[in-house]
Amino acid sequence: MALQCSAPRITIKAKVQINHQQLRHATLLRRPKRPYTFTQLVTLSDGSTFTHRTTSPAPVYKSTKDTRNTALWNPSSQKLLNVEADEAGRLRAFRERFGRGWDAETMTRRDQETGE
Repeated sequence: MALQCSAPRITIKAKVQINHQQLRHATLLRRPKRPYTFTQLVTLSDGSTFTHRTTSPAPVYKSTKDTRNTALWNPSSQKLLNVEADEAGRLRAFRERFGRGWDAETMTRRDQETGE
């Protein structure tokens, strides 16, 4: 037994415009799995040197701030304890904005007064 549908068939004709411009997609270039590494001579602030492999093409790197001349890495070094050395002017800008209440001497005096 066949079913018959009494609804009329509707056909829609859409007008499609196709642009015939040439497309140029990038070709796939295979990248190496590991980048090329160069041998670099690193000179620390105290004059000691070592070589290592890096992706930087610079053959020589001269370090101005490293573990040899930073107070964080050498807390017992007397020549590095000058907290006032402000090369970039950041300490001065901080004091102009917030005052001297955050200085090391002020903080230790507050701790002694409160008994901490």
